[in-house]
Amino acid sequence: MHTVLQTAGSASGSQSPRSRFTWKSPDGLTLAGCEWLPARNNPEVTAAEIPVLCLPGLSRNTRDFNDLSEYLQSLGHHVIALDYRGRGMSEWDPDWRNYDLTIEGKDIDAAIEQLGLERFALLGTSRGGLHALAMSGRYPAERMAAVIFNDVGPHLEMRAIHRIAATLGHRMTHASLEDAAVSLQQTLGNQFPAFHLSDWRKFAGQVASENGGRMVMDYDPALAHQLASLDDATPIADLWDLYEKLTDRPVLILHGEHSDLLSEETCRRMLDTHPNARLKTIRDQGHAPVLWERETQEEIARFLEEL
Repeated sequence: MHTVLQTAGSASGSQSPRSRFTWKSPDGLTLAGCEWLPARNNPEVTAAEIPVLCLPGLSRNTRDFNDLSEYLQSLGHHVIALDYRGRGMSEWDPDWRNYDLTIEGKDIDAAIEQLGLERFALLGTSRGGLHALAMSGRYPAERMAAVIFNDVGPHLEMRAIHRIAATLGHRMTHASLEDAAVSLQQTLGNQFPAFHLSDWRKFAGQVASENGGRMVMDYDPALAHQLASLDDATPIADLWDLYEKLTDRPVLILHGEHSDLLSEETCRRMLDTHPNARLKTIRDQGHAPVLWERETQEEIARFLEEL
C-alpha cells in the first residue's frame, strides 16, 4: 500500500477526500503523488469508471490537475497525479542528469505497480504526453486503455522548446503571489490572451508555493541543465513510431489554439494516422491548456465514458 501524507477536502466542496501519497523510485528517492477517490455520495456514480493517471509538464506538478480531477472524481473516477523527481512534493535528485525521460519512466512504472493500476487511461500534459508515447511499448491496450494528449504529440516545434529553455530555472523566487502572477503574464501572455489577473493568480498558485514569506517555483532549478545545450542544430525527435503503437486504443488530442509546441499540421497528421483519434481545440489558450473550463472537462469525461 502507498503511504498517505495528508488528506484534504476539495476546493469545490466534494465530499470525497484528496490524498497525497509517496512511493520510492528504483534508485531510492521519495516521490509524491496525489489521488482523488471516487465520489460515493452520488447515486448516478458506478464503480466501473476507469481510473485516470495524470502526468504533468516538464516543470509542473499535480496541482495542474486539481480542477479536472475534482470534476472526474464527482463522476466516479479514481484520479491519480504524479510529481516527477525534482518537482512538486517529490524529492530533488542530487544529479540533474537523472531528470531524464527514461529514468522518470521507471519512476512512473514503480508508482503504477504500487498503486495496483490494472487498467487505466493516461492524461499527459506536454512532457506527460511524451511519457505516454514511451509507455506505448510497455503497456498494451488492455492495461493503458486510452491516452489523452494535452498539447503535445509525436512532433514538437523547436521554437517552443527554445522559449521554454530561455525561462526554465530563472526567476525562481517572487516577492508575492501577485508578483509571480505578473511575471507569468509577462512570459506567457501571448499564449493565454484571454486570461485576467485572477487567472494569472490562480496559475501562479499552481506553479509556485509560499516559502518564508515568498513564492518559490515548485521545481529544482537544476532541471534547466536538461535544455541548456540545445541550439538551432539540435535535431527534432521523431516519435511517430511510438504514436503508431497507440493505434489500437482511443486517443484524444487537446490542442491549445495559440500553442507554439503542438502545430495544427501535427494535429492533422495525428488524426490521419490513427483510426480512433479525435481532436479538441481549446480557444484562447496556448501551451499548455489549463483544463479549468467545464467545456474541456466535459469533453474529457465523454471520451472516458466510451471506454
